[in-house]
Amino acid sequence: MNQYAAMQDAPAVPIICDLRSDTVTAPDAAMRAAMADAEVGDDVYGEDTTVNRLEQSLAERLGKEAGLFLTSGTQSNLVALLSHCARGEEIITGRGYHIWKYEAAGASVLGGIALDPLEVAQDGALEPDAIRAAIKEDDPHHPITRLLTLENTHNGKAVPLERCHAGADVARGAGLAVHLDGARFFNAVEALGCAETDLSGTFDTVSICLSKGLGAPVGSVLIGPRDLVDRARRWRKMLGGGTRQAGVLAAAGLHALDHNVDRLAEDRMRAERLAQALSAYGDVRQDTNMIFFTPKGGVTQALQHQMASIGVQLSGATGTTRLVLHKDVTDDGLDAAISGFQSALG
Repeated sequence: MNQYAAMQDAPAVPIICDLRSDTVTAPDAAMRAAMADAEVGDDVYGEDTTVNRLEQSLAERLGKEAGLFLTSGTQSNLVALLSHCARGEEIITGRGYHIWKYEAAGASVLGGIALDPLEVAQDGALEPDAIRAAIKEDDPHHPITRLLTLENTHNGKAVPLERCHAGADVARGAGLAVHLDGARFFNAVEALGCAETDLSGTFDTVSICLSKGLGAPVGSVLIGPRDLVDRARRWRKMLGGGTRQAGVLAAAGLHALDHNVDRLAEDRMRAERLAQALSAYGDVRQDTNMIFFTPKGGVTQALQHQMASIGVQLSGATGTTRLVLHKDVTDDGLDAAISGFQSALG
């Protein structure tokens, strides 16, 4: 299943419920107003006050020294990996994690960094013993293991804090740094019922995405120690990620952090409702705002087109489909999706 697959044909009617991803959200009127009113300056000169405020406020909120605004989660992860590791060094990650599976091997292609992917446990964690076994001994035949990267949430699963701690403790005991791909960091915090700093404090660096459940149109923030963030800023420039009057985008991120974190529980509850409705028609797994659904006979293009005909957009994946709830899925849209599935599968 490729969760990023697209349908071959565009839907013929307006979409009233887009379940492909939480990246499809559009800025609402209040967010657009914040963007229009943003104070801006040239960020390459460090003069965009709104970008500076976003970086500083999120770093302070999560207990880190500094932050760096980037255009995407992939770019944020990439500059983090490049800042942690030198050429010929190695990262331990998960075989199903975004860094390994969906970021085009950027750390290897651009940084000469090796990635050693481990099997991901059922709860989304990496097993401490597997991490320990993967750390290379000091031998010129091996790369130098430098970094462990974890992911939370992973395929919607909020990985328990104790499991994050267990992996990080093994890594730090061997002198490794630890990075979190926290694309849906706040979804994990909401589901775990923990303090934000309880999760961020486990890691040296964290990448936070603003354009998924938080609803901003663009951007991620890398937070961590000031010296590493300074290196990441240089890498960002080298990768063409320096921006000018980016405050219009940073303002959307600030608005999202102020207004769209607490409402993530609504996405989880709607996902629970949809999962319950689908349970009569096949195999369903639901965690936080995500559902993985395999109806009897699998997802087919016929099902996708039938749902699209009533304005419900699914991904182009067949067999199993990922359904993602987000702030632009209303109760009316969810009702339409449930009715559509019942009609198509009943």
